[in-house]
Amino acid sequence: MILYGLKNCDTCRKALKALPKAELVDVSVTPVPEDVLDQALGQFGEKLLNTRSTTWRGLNDSERARAPKDLLIAHPKLMKRPLIRDADTLYLGWDKRTQEAIGV
Repeated sequence: MILYGLKNCDTCRKALKALPKAELVDVSVTPVPEDVLDQALGQFGEKLLNTRSTTWRGLNDSERARAPKDLLIAHPKLMKRPLIRDADTLYLGWDKRTQEAIGV
């Protein structure tokens, strides 16, 4: 199981604590692989973008108008966190639904 997020993100830390066998990939250091990013965009669409983040608020209108994939490649911290990959299944966020689906 791989958890894509940020090491300093409280939500990612909670998920890691509940998933001790998960490996954290800090997206600020190592970007999400393009095939995983494509799968996540196909599954979650624009929900993958965290439009409440300080990174998003710092973007101008022309940058915000870019395609979600281009934005996430240029600004990995814009991704809603965590993105959890368990085999070929992806989960976004750390809410009750995700926790139940993973079996936590």
